[in-house]
Amino acid sequence: MPCKTLTVLGAALAAALGVAAALLSGAAVAQEPLAGQELRSAVFAGGCFWCVEEAFDKVAGVNDTTSGYTGGTIANPTYEEVSAGGTAHAEAVLVHYDPVKVSYETLLDVFWRNIDPFDGGGQFCDRGGSYRSAIFYSGEKQHVAAEKSKAAVGARLGKHVVTEIERLGPFYPAEMYHQNFHQESPLRYKFYKWNCGRAQRLEEIWGKPKGS
Repeated sequence: MPCKTLTVLGAALAAALGVAAALLSGAAVAQEPLAGQELRSAVFAGGCFWCVEEAFDKVAGVNDTTSGYTGGTIANPTYEEVSAGGTAHAEAVLVHYDPVKVSYETLLDVFWRNIDPFDGGGQFCDRGGSYRSAIFYSGEKQHVAAEKSKAAVGARLGKHVVTEIERLGPFYPAEMYHQNFHQESPLRYKFYKWNCGRAQRLEEIWGKPKGS
């Protein structure tokens, strides 16, 4: 059952939280952290943002994650507009992290191990451009690191990697009912993730997760 299908179940909640969602709508990500800030940001797209959030929430040194939309052509897109296609946005996750505790290169490794880098039509059961895999870089250091990691993945797995590397533009937080979905609705989330075949496909590509 695709991410977009289960989302319909959250429509009533979305209405109830409309004011809060409106406050989030339209926010954009700073291209570089301000002087004196401890946290830095990174943005990744890997199919359904619920699953990408879960992957990064487990990483020591990640302070918080936000599901949202980036890489598109219109401001303040809604979930319905993005999932219908035509806006060019991808479902993505903004990761705030402490560079003292975790490096950007480590985040890249987490990203690769949670996507199918050979699927150019979406990710797992979720199809279409809004579910494409991509690294949205901010600054030249992130750009270089992303390109280097992509080349390393292709060399290691011996296949052409289709994941895109794009300069980060405005990032628009998704509606409130999408945020922290794996924590707020764990049963629905696990049902979706299993039926989407995500874990099964990741094991085919990367092998069993460490500690399993």
